[in-house]
Amino acid sequence: MRVETVRAEGGQAWVVGLVGLRSEQFRRVTLRGEDLDGLTIVEPGLSYDGDPRLLRLGLQAHSLGIAYEFDPYFGLSISRVDPLPHQLEAVYEYLLKLPRVRFLLADDAGAGKTIMAGLLIRELKLRGLVERVIVACPANLAFQWQRELKERFDEKFLVIKGGDIRDQFGVNQWLEQKQLITSLDLAKRQDILPGLRQVHWDLVVVDEAHRMSWSPPARKTARYALGELLRDSADHVLLLTATPHKGDPQNFTLFLQLLDPDAYADVRSIRAAIERQHAPFYLRRTKEAMVYFPERQPDGQWIARPVFTNRIPHTADFKIDGAEFDLYQEVTRFVKRQSARAAVQSDDPRARAVGFLMSLYQRRLASSTYALRRSLENRARRLEENLKRAVDLSQTAPPVLPDPEDLEEMEEAERERLEEIIEAVSLAANADQARAEIAELRDLAAAAASVEAAGVEAKLERLQGILHEQGFFDDPDQRLLLFTEFKDTLDYLVTRAKAWGFRVGFIHGGMKPGSREEPGSRLYAEQQFRDGAIQILVATEAAGEGINLQCCHILFNYDIPWNPNRLEQRMGRIHRYLQTKDCLIF
Repeated sequence: MRVETVRAEGGQAWVVGLVGLRSEQFRRVTLRGEDLDGLTIVEPGLSYDGDPRLLRLGLQAHSLGIAYEFDPYFGLSISRVDPLPHQLEAVYEYLLKLPRVRFLLADDAGAGKTIMAGLLIRELKLRGLVERVIVACPANLAFQWQRELKERFDEKFLVIKGGDIRDQFGVNQWLEQKQLITSLDLAKRQDILPGLRQVHWDLVVVDEAHRMSWSPPARKTARYALGELLRDSADHVLLLTATPHKGDPQNFTLFLQLLDPDAYADVRSIRAAIERQHAPFYLRRTKEAMVYFPERQPDGQWIARPVFTNRIPHTADFKIDGAEFDLYQEVTRFVKRQSARAAVQSDDPRARAVGFLMSLYQRRLASSTYALRRSLENRARRLEENLKRAVDLSQTAPPVLPDPEDLEEMEEAERERLEEIIEAVSLAANADQARAEIAELRDLAAAAASVEAAGVEAKLERLQGILHEQGFFDDPDQRLLLFTEFKDTLDYLVTRAKAWGFRVGFIHGGMKPGSREEPGSRLYAEQQFRDGAIQILVATEAAGEGINLQCCHILFNYDIPWNPNRLEQRMGRIHRYLQTKDCLIF
């Protein structure tokens, strides 16, 4: 037994705390004066009759506890990752050399930023520097982060959802667990922020951090406010994004203030530091600069092969004519008339909502005839419903309209809800005007339906021609990733691709993450595509971030997002590490 504590009790007795040398069980013994007289002092001596296996385990445990002091890559050696030079450089030459990590890691999409973040978490934990960690990311990436941190680094993180907070009302879920993953749009909610403010985080990791950027003109978004809260309640902050800069230096400066509000307040000094490649807060490497470890060639030379294959863009030209061109002109005239009418009442928020809605119609027209027809029919139906209810159409309160850049950064479901609200409140000002607009909408929808029925959509024919050129109709193993902005266009493309005889799957924002074994979920569709059970995967922007689809090397953008960063994110799904073929982008 080993004596741990001794406490006097009344001057005549002592309570002794003892721990068994083998069992490690604690017990208390009360000793009186007469008991002490019978005790003898045994001098400690060396004994070699202990269990050698326990000795070895003890030595190994001690060596693991201090290994980071001798092995600078210890976290890597006990992780299941295949490291690349640029990943090791970021973690061990930049991040871990900072006394306090406040860093923006902005490598190109597909460079393995998740691996770099996982290595940082692992190393900081081994050094005893972090215990409470939170990862904030888009909702559709939460379970992917959880899976990769577990599989690659044996780090168990809990994904916290809105339902978890509702189910345990009165309990601060942010305090209950030490390693959490949450979505940006859950954490930004006003009813969630008070609970977050009560927690001090050792490390905050934000994936797709560009979504937290300040919105012009000088307007703080809810996500930016969340970024400020996390920054102020954390020791270490790591922001991850492949698209950090929107071309506005002031906006970029405000974004960097999510790392430190005092250090990054001057636009000129930040620009100078980045141009000199001497910015202690920022690292960006393009795919062209990333290489494997050098390998010795037969001629004795050491060659470092590039990590990424070539990316070959193609412009798929097409020309609209006939009924399709007539529809385009009619819709354009309708949009111009409605926009001009709204411009006359520029001080009326409802009029501005009309202008916003017209821009959405233009985007849907550019996407597909089917998506346009659905929008026209929906608006006509809403107008008719309000007329039947004799609603005062001029009294509906308009929503706060986002900037175009904000619209691009919205989650798909959030954007669809906004469109529905705008359609509901941007109604005609009186009954006569509403009836006239309904008639015009019905005529346009009928014209769109005729174009669909005739099967003369030029862009769809161009897509079919490219599929022929790339051998899709002859090779069942050829795969295509097909992107669109709109769920209606996705439905249309899925139907047409199936009619052409292809095995088709889809991913959109209305699907739950699920698992690889759960039909109807995003992860199931991803896995089916990787396994070859799906030949064409049609996706909205819900698949534009964080999904690894290097099993495919051909991507077709059926419509082009207004924000070029979105386009870059799309291409990063296939043009990434472990891609073996040159990527064709249409």
